[in-house]
Amino acid sequence: MTTTQRLLDLAAAAPASHDEDLVLLLREASELYQQGLAELRGMVAARVAGLTGGDLVAAVTAAGMPCDASQDRDELVLLLALAKWEMTPAALAYTAMAEDAARRGVSLIPEE
Repeated sequence: MTTTQRLLDLAAAAPASHDEDLVLLLREASELYQQGLAELRGMVAARVAGLTGGDLVAAVTAAGMPCDASQDRDELVLLLALAKWEMTPAALAYTAMAEDAARRGVSLIPEE
C-alpha cells in the first residue's frame, strides 16, 4: 500500500474514531505525512541539483513559499518540497483529518 493510499484510508476512518483510537490514527498519519514529505524532498533535491541559489530562491518564491537568499540550499529545497507536498491528496487528507480531530479536542500535541 502506498503512503497516499494509507493516509487516505486513515482519513476515511478518522470520523468514526474517538479519543485514543483517533490519537493512534493521527500518530500513524503524522508519521506517513513526514515520510511522504521526506520522499518528495529527495526527489525535489535531485531535480533542482543544477540550479543556482538565485534560481532556487526564484523557484521557491514562484511556488508561493516565503523565503530569502540568506537561507541555505537545504532549507530552500525543503520549502519547495513542502509547497508541492501540501497540494498532494495525501497531505490534504492528513490536514483535513488533523483539523477535524482538533475541532473534536484531539491532538498529538499534549496540553500544558
